[in-house]
Amino acid sequence: MNMENYIFLEKDSFIVLGIGTELKSDYTDYAGINKEKADFWEAVKQDGRLDTLKAIAANDYILAVNEAVNNKMMHYAGVMTEASVPEATRVIQFPKGEYLVVKGEGKTADELSNKLTGIAFGQVLPEAKKYAYVGGPNATVEMGQRNGSVFGEMWIPVVRK
Repeated sequence: MNMENYIFLEKDSFIVLGIGTELKSDYTDYAGINKEKADFWEAVKQDGRLDTLKAIAANDYILAVNEAVNNKMMHYAGVMTEASVPEATRVIQFPKGEYLVVKGEGKTADELSNKLTGIAFGQVLPEAKKYAYVGGPNATVEMGQRNGSVFGEMWIPVVRK
């Protein structure tokens, strides 16, 4: 694993406005979860809901947010904004504090998200001596495209052990 691809840093709190879906697959069923997420993204792109969010976004980032809400596993398409629209299902507050930030790229947004999630939860966090993830929302941030690839970051709030 390339050490330059991740960093622990301090972030200010920020707000993501999201349109969400409940993931029904078991959390160990990666194929099922990934299919549910892909179908959901396809739907919000097709029906215009993602464009509605993008129109009020503070920047060009598109966020895929995972959050446990009342013991349900929720997944959101979101943007960073202080505004609101009727289509939105949740205002997701990310706390001020330390974050694990993993950078990468993939051929598609799905591939980017899956790759960053694997690195963050499969490699970096299990080996981190000083930091732990104790829950709370985490996000894959699609930041743009270059050379036919989608690039971005994953942001995961962490606490010092």
